[in-house]
Amino acid sequence: MHDMSDQITVRLPKELNQALEAAARRSGRRRSEVIRLSLVAFLTPGPAGRGQPIDRVRGLIGSLESEIPDLAENHRKYILESLKNAR
Repeated sequence: MHDMSDQITVRLPKELNQALEAAARRSGRRRSEVIRLSLVAFLTPGPAGRGQPIDRVRGLIGSLESEIPDLAENHRKYILESLKNAR
C-alpha cells in the first residue's frame, strides 16, 4: 500500500472535470484514483508512460512496409502529391 500523506488541490476546467467524472464512472474507480493513475502514466518515462514522443512510437519505427524505398528522404514530396490527388 502506498503512503497517501501528501495532498494537493487542483482546479479543473469544466470540460476536464467532466472527462474525469466519465473516466471514473467507466472504470468504476474514484476520481482520486483516476488522477493518480493518470499522473503515474504521464510521469513514468518510456513505454509504460508517456515519456518523450519518440518513446511512444519507438515500437512502430521500421514496422511499416510502404514499398517506397525513398519515403524517409522524400516524405514531403509524397505528402504533397497525396494531398493534390485527394482533391
